[in-house]
Amino acid sequence: MLHKRHHVLPTSRAECAPHPRETSLPRTTASRRRLYRLLDVAPTPAAMLDTLDLEQLTAYHADVHDPSEFLGVPALRVTFGIDKDEASWCGELVQLTDEDVRERERRTGALLMIAVDSAVYAVGYDQGFRLLPTHLKDQSFGLSVAIRTIDPQHVRDFTANQLGAARTDISIVPGGTSVPALGLRAHSRIVRSLGGYLDNIDLTASGRPGRAMTVEGGVGLHLKLGTTPDTLIADIRTIAALLENTDPHPDLAFVEHIKPVTAPALRKTLDEQLDTILGQPTVDSICSAVPAEQIDDYTHAATYAIKIGDCAPFSTDTFDLDYFLTRARIIKPGQRIEALRHGTVALYSRERASAVDHLSTTSALKWIEAHVSLGSRRFCFLDGAWFEFGATYLRALRETVAPLFPANPSLDLPAWQYSLEVNKKGKTVRRPTREATYNEQASKNRPGWVCLDQKNVNNPLKASNAVEICDLLTPDNTLVLVKKAHDSAPLSHLCYQAHVAVELLQQNPSVRAQFARQVHIQSDGRRTLPEDFTPRRAVFAILLKAGEKLTPDTLFPFSLITLAQTAQTLNARGVQVEVVGIEAALAPATDGLSEAA
Repeated sequence: MLHKRHHVLPTSRAECAPHPRETSLPRTTASRRRLYRLLDVAPTPAAMLDTLDLEQLTAYHADVHDPSEFLGVPALRVTFGIDKDEASWCGELVQLTDEDVRERERRTGALLMIAVDSAVYAVGYDQGFRLLPTHLKDQSFGLSVAIRTIDPQHVRDFTANQLGAARTDISIVPGGTSVPALGLRAHSRIVRSLGGYLDNIDLTASGRPGRAMTVEGGVGLHLKLGTTPDTLIADIRTIAALLENTDPHPDLAFVEHIKPVTAPALRKTLDEQLDTILGQPTVDSICSAVPAEQIDDYTHAATYAIKIGDCAPFSTDTFDLDYFLTRARIIKPGQRIEALRHGTVALYSRERASAVDHLSTTSALKWIEAHVSLGSRRFCFLDGAWFEFGATYLRALRETVAPLFPANPSLDLPAWQYSLEVNKKGKTVRRPTREATYNEQASKNRPGWVCLDQKNVNNPLKASNAVEICDLLTPDNTLVLVKKAHDSAPLSHLCYQAHVAVELLQQNPSVRAQFARQVHIQSDGRRTLPEDFTPRRAVFAILLKAGEKLTPDTLFPFSLITLAQTAQTLNARGVQVEVVGIEAALAPATDGLSEAA
């Protein structure tokens, strides 16, 4: 039943015709807006109106219209403008300056709900998006689009939760950077939003020459959308088709791999455990957390109204975990989770808040992070869902390491020579040449390469120690670290060496000067590094036993972990890592021939 103040009024094309004075003004073809996909909303104007809070519409003095005829699809338009004779800060400024201050304040907003091919979407204008109830929004819509459209080499920002850390990370790189440089692939990190430059998508705003188009995806999708009925509907259809028919970019697919626990029996067991914990007098395994959908409002909120059960809302200037736990404790066992799920936390922009100061409301249960163990398995409750620690660890490990092994390596490394020798037992064996010999020969066989094997620099942390930066330096100043490996220990040393070398070159001017001097000397004066040189690329050149082909599957398991951690660390420092296998030039086989270490 429609509220009497909000009967839907039809809007005809004649009513929407431009004012005569406006026809000569240039019109924008696209405008940056936030698009939401709604769940469980029938594609009719009446159903759209039923989903909105009519009390809120009344408080906002909202006007509701049905522009379906003009748009050509079912739609609902809600607009509001709230005038206040005196801004909230006027009284405080009068006290501080002893002078009368009178400034008016106006808050406006609009919401366009539109059905396209049976799905219902909403576009917010100014503060209009606040009219949308949280439970209606498809929580994964914007992020799902982002990982299919953003260029993974030009990510501009992200928001993520680290499981078990009770922390939200927000990173902004205005010029854009690569996914590895941001360290996003950590297996226990849940990405909540992602922003960057669009890779390739046919939208209304895509055809503007010379301008890179950006997008930000979280719960909603923030990007430029068409500003006419035809272009807006076409853009929404393009986005919907992309979601339906396009896989995530391989470098961003990991975002969807960390999924909540879905098994009903396991979720029930975990909920029962959490219910028990919430009833205990002292709770150490629960802390407060900010729901992903309220991160933006969290920074603007002045009042938090917590309502659990039949009690009146409890207002404070921050989320009060002690109050939350006290209220949960007195709820009957077995009913706590459901009561907290129906409880709410409302954020307001002012201390003496009224309905017009409302920012957003979410389930109270989303404001905690909890840890529960079932035998050897560990789980984390975050943003209203359960996640298992380590559930995606092996998959994340392989996905982190796989890109380090390109099908077409950037370096053409010489083969490692083997010779036939007789060991102490009188047995003929293949024996690889020494590592120092390989490096010397490589520098001679590859023009412009410099051999720096055992050409150390002083360790600034301990004068009696020396540090080897790399074995070879290529013409483009790539550090090449060479290792012959029969087990994981040499490779662990290789990773450690790369980590130390990069850190010292980036942090210590004395090390940079010594390294530049060594390059100049070992190249017979042909190479001169800039005084402020820091590396941008590092290649791990590895010879496996018997010249076995180097892949993530043939690498020692322990080395995979070390390599993944090292690559993430160096990428975060702006150094790209590549792993290249060295072929073995084996001597002709004879009966009983084996390989010596």
